[in-house]
Amino acid sequence: MAIAKAWSVALLGIDGRVIEIEADIGGGLPRVTLVGLPDAGLREAKDRVRSAVRNSGQSWPEGKVTLGLSPANLPKVGSGYDLGIAAAVLAADGKVPATKLIGTVLLGELALDGRIRTIRGVLPGLLAARKAGIRRAVVPVESLFEAALVDGVEAVGASRLTDVMAWLKGESTLTEPEPPGPSEPPSVPDLADVIGQPEARWALEVAAAGGHHLLLTGPPGVGKTMLAKRLPGLLPPLSPEESLQVTAVHSVDGSLSVSSPLVTVPPFVAPHHSISVAALIGGGSGIAVPGAISKAHRGILFLDEACEFGAQRLESLRTVLEDGEVRIARTRGAVSYPARFQLVLATNPCPCAPPKEADCICSAAARRRYLGRLSGPLLDRVDLRATLRPLTAMRAHADGDQESTQAVRERVLLARRRAADRWAERGWQSNAEVPGPVLRKDFALPGNVTELLDKGLDRGVLTARGADRCLRISWTLADLANRDQPDADHVAAALEFRDRKAA
Repeated sequence: MAIAKAWSVALLGIDGRVIEIEADIGGGLPRVTLVGLPDAGLREAKDRVRSAVRNSGQSWPEGKVTLGLSPANLPKVGSGYDLGIAAAVLAADGKVPATKLIGTVLLGELALDGRIRTIRGVLPGLLAARKAGIRRAVVPVESLFEAALVDGVEAVGASRLTDVMAWLKGESTLTEPEPPGPSEPPSVPDLADVIGQPEARWALEVAAAGGHHLLLTGPPGVGKTMLAKRLPGLLPPLSPEESLQVTAVHSVDGSLSVSSPLVTVPPFVAPHHSISVAALIGGGSGIAVPGAISKAHRGILFLDEACEFGAQRLESLRTVLEDGEVRIARTRGAVSYPARFQLVLATNPCPCAPPKEADCICSAAARRRYLGRLSGPLLDRVDLRATLRPLTAMRAHADGDQESTQAVRERVLLARRRAADRWAERGWQSNAEVPGPVLRKDFALPGNVTELLDKGLDRGVLTARGADRCLRISWTLADLANRDQPDADHVAAALEFRDRKAA
C-alpha cells in the first residue's frame, strides 16, 4: 500500500482555494475511484490521466487506485486537476520522487497522448496559491504569459507529462517565463471627432471625472455611440490591484491576450441587445461563469439601443449597480464576481426616431411605452442624463475648435486626483463610490447650498437615492472647478443633469 500527495487549485468565481490531491494504491481488483465532489468533466479525469500516463512510457498501477480531493465538501469543476492527479499517482507508485511536489501546485489538462493543455483561470489560481503560502507552480507552457504576472510564485511551464516526470526526477528543467515586453496602449478614438453636442460632451466629462452612470438620448446619427466609445480615453489607467482583478476575470473567461495579458486600461464592453440574461449577468450550468458586466469591471458597460434590451435584462442590473458585484447561486455552489462598472445607456426618443423631432409619427402613448422600458428604479440609479440634438447647419462640420481627448483627460485626471485624495483614508477612489450617509453627515453641505434638493424631495420629483446621487455629482463638479466643496450652483447643475423638472 502506497500514498502520495500533490496540490492544485479550485476556483469559485475568481476566488481560489488550494486543493490537496491524495493518491492511494492498494490491493484488490484494478479500479480507479475519484472522491471529493467532482463534476462530470473531472470524473472523466481518471480515464484521461490513465491514458496519458501509459502514452508517456509508464505503466498504470495494478490494483485499486483511490483519488481524494480535499476539502471534500468543496465542489471541484473542470479539467485543471489532471496534472496534479497524474503526479500524485506516479509518486504513489514510486515512478517519480515526491520531494518537489511539496509546496508546488500543478495546473493543466492532460491529453490522451500526454500533452499538457492550457486551462482557464491560471492567474486567479496562482494568486490563491500565493495567498496560501505556496511559492512554486507548474503550468502549461501556453499559460506562462499569464503565470508570469504573479509576483512571489516561481512559475515554470511544461508541454508534456514526460517533461514534468523528468523535472520531478531532477533530470531536466522546465520552461521559465520570458520577461513581459512593453505593452502598447490601445488606440482610442479622439473626442475631437464628435461634432457639436456641447451638453453631451460636458456630461461625458463629468461622468469620467466622477465615475457616474450616464444616459444619452437622441435621434439616430447624432453621436451617442461616438461619445460612449470615447469615454475610455478620458479615464485614468487601472491601478496595479485593479489590473490584477480585471485580468483575473478575463482569465476565468478565457479572453486574455498573449501579447498583452495584463489589463491596464479600463475595459469597454458593448453587448448586443439580443444577449441573454446569463451572458449579461453571468451563469451557466455547474459553477457560474462571468458575464458581460464582470468583464466590464472597472471599465464601461455600454448598452446601445437600451430600450431594445428588454425589461428582464435591464432590471437585472439594478442590484449590481448598487453593490458593485454580482452573486450567482447554482446547485453546485454560489460564486461572486466583481462588477463595479460605469453604465452608459444610449436610446432613441421613440420607435420611429426620425432625424427631426417634428417629423415623429409616434403617438404620445407609443413614446411613453417605448421609453417606459427604462424603468423608474433603473433610471434612479443613473446619475447623468443628456439629450443630443441633430445638427442643423453644415458649417458645424467645419468647426475645428472641438476639444481633443487629451485636453479633456487632463481636467478629468486632476478632478479624479482631488477626489482620490479626499477619500483616500476611507478607501474610495471616485465620488460615485461614496455612500450617501457619508456625504449627508461627515461632509454635510450648508442648508442654503442644498435648498434645491429639499424642494425636489418635497415636490416628489426626487427620491432619497436621487438626492444622494445629486450630492455625488455636486462634488464632482466642484472637483472639476477646483473648489474645496460644492456651492449652490453645483447642486443646481447636478439637479439639471438628473431631471430638468427637479431644478
